[in-house]
Amino acid sequence: MKVAIPREVIDGECRVAATPSTVARLIKLGFEVSVEKGAGTLANFTDAAYEAAGAQIIADTKALWSDADVVLKVEAPTNHPELNEYETQWLQSGATLICFVQSDLNPQVLEGVRAQGATLIAMERVPRITRAQKMDALSSMANIAGYRAVVEAANVFGSFFTGQITAAGKVPPARVLVIGAGVAGLAAIGAARGLGAEVRAFDTRAAVREQVQSMGAQFLEVQIDEEGESAGGYAKVMSQAFIDAEMALFREQAKEVDIVVTTALIPGREAPKLWLKDMVEAMKAGSVVVDLAAPRGGNCELTKAGQANVHAGVHILGYTDLVSRMARTSSELYSSNLVHLLDDLSDAGQLSLDPMDEIVR
Repeated sequence: MKVAIPREVIDGECRVAATPSTVARLIKLGFEVSVEKGAGTLANFTDAAYEAAGAQIIADTKALWSDADVVLKVEAPTNHPELNEYETQWLQSGATLICFVQSDLNPQVLEGVRAQGATLIAMERVPRITRAQKMDALSSMANIAGYRAVVEAANVFGSFFTGQITAAGKVPPARVLVIGAGVAGLAAIGAARGLGAEVRAFDTRAAVREQVQSMGAQFLEVQIDEEGESAGGYAKVMSQAFIDAEMALFREQAKEVDIVVTTALIPGREAPKLWLKDMVEAMKAGSVVVDLAAPRGGNCELTKAGQANVHAGVHILGYTDLVSRMARTSSELYSSNLVHLLDDLSDAGQLSLDPMDEIVR
């Protein structure tokens, strides 16, 4: 079977769905691999490196898509800015497209793939089961986003993260609050602790308490007995009483912390508003809020998706391209997730999609 790797065309997307190392792994699995000319440039992978790994470099975008049995992408298909055609139009009947879909935001992708008689696999739908951990692209990308959030905060924050005592005076450590201790939140905790900050974390799921504490952070709780974990391991919508207690906790924390990293998302919904305007205004001037939920509307009431803005002296970072800011590493991890998926769902280079298989289903 022929696997195609097109160039990502969404503005600001620097990742690519295969790297020279994963191309070699795909070929070893029995696939033929074609890569669009320049597909890896923004992630610092050259066409020559892909060719050396065994891939064929294709300059004709439409031909790349239409000749492929399997198309691997990062972002969902969109209208190609140079050719002014929707990318799904180029899929051949019977082909399989694998990418992040976010079907609730991109219903036209489903219709486009269906119209071509093709199959669509959404990487964000990989189930959180032990067998599928190596294919869990959401976790791979969240890990990078959490780390990068702290790097971006450090770039804006006007002081040290670690406390210092010098001849000129004493500088206290930065106080960091991480809201949501999933993969991204734990990565943010690790990065902030590594820089020497005093870290606190909050999550509706009591099960993450030990993970937070094992990383040297303080786990904050509200005094309401309510479990915040859904069957799939994600956070769920909480009761109004819990939310009220949560807001009271955050208002107290706003007076003390210097940096807030918010990561809270509920699958299939807009991001919950957790850090409100009055909380931002209670923070010290020069403080920083990094909102990882910005692509879904943001956890902070004042977040502007894709932008950084300042309110009452507080920097609010709503960047939506944090993972792309580490494109080489994120491409390696994401493309490795794809290789594991194809390895699991294929035999001797032939893809077999069994609806009875838990991952496929």
